Amino acid sequence: MATHLITGAGSGIGAAVARRLHERGDDLLLLARDAGRAKELASLFPGARTLVGDLANPDRLSWALAQQSVPDRLDSLLHIAGVIDLGPIGELTPKTWHSQLNVNLVAPAELTRLLLPQLRISHGQVIFVNSGAGLSANAQWGAYAASKHGLKALADALRQEEKPHGVRVTSVYPGRTAGPMQAKVHQQEGKEYDAARWIDPESVATALLAALDLPRDAQIDDVTVRPGR
Repeated sequence: MATHLITGAGSGIGAAVARRLHERGDDLLLLARDAGRAKELASLFPGARTLVGDLANPDRLSWALAQQSVPDRLDSLLHIAGVIDLGPIGELTPKTWHSQLNVNLVAPAELTRLLLPQLRISHGQVIFVNSGAGLSANAQWGAYAASKHGLKALADALRQEEKPHGVRVTSVYPGRTAGPMQAKVHQQEGKEYDAARWIDPESVATALLAALDLPRDAQIDDVTVRPGR
């Protein structure tokens, strides 16, 4: 039975991935920002274990994990959590920059650093759910795109560094995907939100699981998923 640590399992793509892995009987370790959220995740995925660690405060992740029981080995680390706040560069405050950079880039880097020993033991896999904004930046998307461009750099460097240890690294770049984050984006853009226009989170989950389940004689470095309609 494979063991996966997942961030962002409470909604959207993260929930779809966690549900699929849970249904096939894999062992899940779900990261929650606080004890209340951990309780919610445990009720959503009976039998799954939870860890508490706030991605918005990456400096505290090492301390947080040290207070809890972490498996000796992990088959995958799935970075799916993310936050977004749109706005023109001329109006973005340091607080807005830091909030997105911390959750979308610094926390994944720190969590990966802390869990690499367990991933190396299993010759496991790190998957970063990035974004189309990690490949191209548009107006109003500067801070979010910067965090996701940084996430691409993190994945690319990690892939080269961990190849000798047998750890695979994959980046998934979804286009606009239905879910709470997309609803927030539309609100910030002043547009009406219609989930049917965008990618179903289950479709992104299918692409992610294809990379995760690929036989060990190959690896998928980058996957781009775009709306089909």
